[in-house]
Amino acid sequence: MGLGTKNRQKQTADICKHHLREKYRDKPGLVEEFIVEIEGARKNCDVTRWGQFTDIKDIKEEMLKRLELHFEKWLNP
Repeated sequence: MGLGTKNRQKQTADICKHHLREKYRDKPGLVEEFIVEIEGARKNCDVTRWGQFTDIKDIKEEMLKRLELHFEKWLNP
């Protein structure tokens, strides 16, 4: 895997985490728990799992909508 791909994957993960932390400021514990559930604990952290919210067109707004839906569904199973 090229360095560009790894950087893009990390960037996607950072965007998703930042968005969740900003949008759900009143639920910091739940947001952090969700983040760990998505990417795993520190030793086994896999930022590529955030790719499930992206699509071929790489539209940020669509990615964040999918992320929010997934988080809401996770909150209220």
